Amino acid sequence: MLPASRVRTQELAEPVKEPNKLFKFLNSKKVVPYIFVSPFILSFLVFSLYPSIKAIIMSFQSVLPGQITFIGLSNYSRVFNPTFYKALSNTTIYVIFTVLILTIIPIILAVLLDSKLVKFKTIFRASLFVPALASTIVSGMVFRLMFGETDTAAANQILNWLGMDSVDWRYNAWSGMFLMVLLCCWKWMGVNILYFLAGLQNVPKELYEAAEIDGATTMKKFLYVTLPFLKPVTIFVATISVIAGFRMFEESFVFWEAGSPGNIGLTVVGYLYQQGIQQNDMGFGAAIGVILMLIIFIVSFIQLILTGAFKKEDA
Repeated sequence: MLPASRVRTQELAEPVKEPNKLFKFLNSKKVVPYIFVSPFILSFLVFSLYPSIKAIIMSFQSVLPGQITFIGLSNYSRVFNPTFYKALSNTTIYVIFTVLILTIIPIILAVLLDSKLVKFKTIFRASLFVPALASTIVSGMVFRLMFGETDTAAANQILNWLGMDSVDWRYNAWSGMFLMVLLCCWKWMGVNILYFLAGLQNVPKELYEAAEIDGATTMKKFLYVTLPFLKPVTIFVATISVIAGFRMFEESFVFWEAGSPGNIGLTVVGYLYQQGIQQNDMGFGAAIGVILMLIIFIVSFIQLILTGAFKKEDA
C-alpha cells in the first residue's frame, strides 16, 4: 500500500484535462443566447420567410400544372376588382369589431377578476382558457346549430320567446358579420383576459393605497393607475388582434364553405383560397396574399405609431 504523501504527489503530477473546446465555445456567454433563440429563428426562416419569398416570386408568375411563366404585374392588375373590395370591406369591419371587443371588454373583466369581489379566482382563470383549446371548425359547427335558420334553433327560440321574428342568420349581411365576430370573441376573450390579468400583477399596490389616501374614486384609480400600467399589454393585444383579424379564414369558412350569398362573409384570405386553391390560379392567389401582407404591415405600423409604441419612456 502506497503512502498517502506518494499518492498525493502522483495526483499532482497528472495533467489536468482541459474542457472540450466545442463545449467551451457553446457554453460561452456570446453563443448561448443564440442557441436559445435558434429554434425560433429556424422556424421563422422555414415557415415564414421562405414561404413569403416564394409567394412574392409566384405572384409574378402564371402557375399551371407543369408550366410556370413569368407574366410581370398582370396578377396585381387583376387584384383590385369589386370582389376584392367587398372582401377587404368585410375584413376591415370584422377587424374593427374584434379589436374593440377583444381589447376593451377583457380589460374590464380582468380588473373584476383581480378584485376582491370575485371568489374562486383560480377556477375562473383556468376555465377562461378552455374555449381557445377548442377547434374553430368544431366550435363553428356548434354555432351553426345554435344560430340555424329554423324556428327550432336555439337563437330563434329565444327571439320568439321575446316576441321577435326568427332570423336567417347566415343569409343577412349584419347577422353574418355578427356570427363571425361572436365566434372569434367567444374563442379568444379568455386568452386576452389572462394577458391583462398578468399585466395587473405588475401594478404596485402602493399606488392604489396612495390614491385612496388622496380620495380617488374607483374610476379614477382605474383611469390613472391601472390603464397606464396596462398600456404595453393593451398595445400587444390590439396588435395581435389586428393581425389575426386580417388573416381570418376559419370563422368565415365554417359558416359558408361553398361561398356566402352576395359575398356577405367573404374575407381577403377567403378570396385568396377561392382563387388560388379552388380556381387553381396560384399566381393570382399569391398576388392577393402579398397585397394582404402589405396591408397588415401598414395597418400594424400605423397602429403602433398612434399608440406610442416607438416612443422612448421618460427616464
